[in-house]
Amino acid sequence: MAHSSVSSDMESNWMTLGNCSNHPPETFFPSDGVGVEVAKKICAECPSQEPCLEYALAHRIDHGVWGGTSERQRRRILKARKEARAVISGRTR
Repeated sequence: MAHSSVSSDMESNWMTLGNCSNHPPETFFPSDGVGVEVAKKICAECPSQEPCLEYALAHRIDHGVWGGTSERQRRRILKARKEARAVISGRTR
C-alpha cells in the first residue's frame, strides 16, 4: 500500500510546482473565452504544463484549462491520438 501512495505523490508532484498554485482555482475554470485566454497565459510558462496536460487527458477531465489547453483543445488532442493509433494498428495488420 505504501508503494501506491508514493507513486501517487510522484505522479501529482507537478501540481505543487505549477504556476496554478499561485492563483485561485476559479482562474482555471472560467466561464468565458477571455478567462480561458488568461488561464492559458499563466500556463504558457509553467514548468508543469506537459504533465498537467497528460493528467487531464488520461483522466478525461472535460472542464477547465489544464496544461494550457481548453476543453475543446483536449477533445481534439484525444481524437487525433485515437485516429493515429487506428492508422498505426491498421498498418501493422
